[in-house]
Amino acid sequence: MSAAIGIICKAPQPGHSKTRLAAAIGTVAASELSACFLRDVAASIEAVPEALGRRGYGVYAPAGTEDIMRRLLPAGFGLLLQAGNDLGHVLHGATRALLDAGHDGVLLVNGDSPTLPSRLLIQAIEALREPGDRMVLGPASDGGYYLIGLKQAHRHLFTQIAWGTETVAHATRERAAEIGLATTLLPEWYDVDDIETLGWLQEELAGRSSRFHGGGVAPASRAFLKAAPQISP
Repeated sequence: MSAAIGIICKAPQPGHSKTRLAAAIGTVAASELSACFLRDVAASIEAVPEALGRRGYGVYAPAGTEDIMRRLLPAGFGLLLQAGNDLGHVLHGATRALLDAGHDGVLLVNGDSPTLPSRLLIQAIEALREPGDRMVLGPASDGGYYLIGLKQAHRHLFTQIAWGTETVAHATRERAAEIGLATTLLPEWYDVDDIETLGWLQEELAGRSSRFHGGGVAPASRAFLKAAPQISP
């Protein structure tokens, strides 16, 4: 058995990466920080024991940025070009493609959670391998989700979702209930999308977070922020 763990991401490029964050810290810094996030999420995937059965992927956009992605991700990661521009199409297409590649389950995670604990990935794989069809969902603090795990590509989960709003995780659970799909919920985690959540990351890395504990070390993001003390909320 081998679970695919795909990072949904855009290749970091100034002016095209972390646009909300870029408005506060500049396009170059936002692009460099985005690259650090991807390295750290990939490291969390690599920390999942190989004996459990897993392989990492970069589910990336745009086309033509393969060299950027290969420099950022571990050598053993595969690359999968995103299908279309709509997030629902991207998630459904990635799930279907990775299942067709022979994996027994698929976890799709965002590339904006640099301290995502590997224990949550392990928990998700173990839950997904329980008998019967099911969904594993990791709700994010903004109402979206940082992880979705499936062993069948259910298109219904990705239709009529108001992407980018605080209703995404709730609506996805409703879609699962409508088709009788059992759901396992993981603990809440967070994405770093703007200056406020960048502050959450800095607090967590400094050991001062009152909300998120036991996250990954995030060495790339930690080193970047230490070298750029002017970047602060």
